[in-house]
Amino acid sequence: MSGRIVAIVILACGLIAGAAVWYLQVYGYYHTVEPVQGRDVRLAARDSGEPQPIPYADFQAIDAESSPIRYRACFTTTADPAALARDHQTLKDRVPRIGPFWFRCFDAGKIDEAIQSGRATLFVGESNISYGVDRIIAITEDGHGYVWHDLNDCGEKAYDGTELGADCPPLPNAKGGE
Repeated sequence: MSGRIVAIVILACGLIAGAAVWYLQVYGYYHTVEPVQGRDVRLAARDSGEPQPIPYADFQAIDAESSPIRYRACFTTTADPAALARDHQTLKDRVPRIGPFWFRCFDAGKIDEAIQSGRATLFVGESNISYGVDRIIAITEDGHGYVWHDLNDCGEKAYDGTELGADCPPLPNAKGGE
């Protein structure tokens, strides 16, 4: 009899812990980002790399302090992606990171499909927005835009333990770093 009670208590604790971990990963760490006009949607200039604002509306974004790659945003723009590509840094072969299911405007599968079919243009929003992390922006032909953070080459090396090399800035809080 007491063995059953212990087993039930252990099982209940496991279920409660599992539910708590799931909730924290899917909902708990995220918060809504308040829009700041002129700062939310910026593309890196082709010549200088400096972020430049573009016109946008209907901005929605979420972020989490627990990781620099949890940022997701959606917006609309009247800017023509082809015209933007002439003056701003473009990218190839970036796959959007899957966002939480409840952030419905950001469907990574549909965004990737638009990128692969050529209906969306990829831009660098801002390089090293956090160490080793770039802000990536996809803008579709119909004026929908999507933003996410992705590791750049230095970030990939820093997080997998590979030697950074001369092309990467020093790690923050490292000797010679910030």
